[in-house]
Amino acid sequence: MKPLKPSAKERKRYLLVKGKNLKKNIEKSILEFIGVLGMSKVGLGFIKTEYLEGHKKDSTIISINREMVDSVRASFCVFSEKISVEKISGTLKGLKK
Repeated sequence: MKPLKPSAKERKRYLLVKGKNLKKNIEKSILEFIGVLGMSKVGLGFIKTEYLEGHKKDSTIISINREMVDSVRASFCVFSEKISVEKISGTLKGLKK
């Protein structure tokens, strides 16, 4: 199988998210607002929080598809638990700053 061309690869954005019970609440909020099909389009991935220096237990980094950033932020706004997006970046190094 040939490797994908750079133009065909999925573009990711990394979000620094704060809240409580993040793994469960992030998945639940996206499923409630966008649905199962939208969840597959988001391409949600959790990044280890140890990557951030001085990270807090109530924060994590998630990776999502670039086209779905607005939908994910909207799903966090309408969810009953407080989930806030602190920073968005195209690279993990950008979140470190």
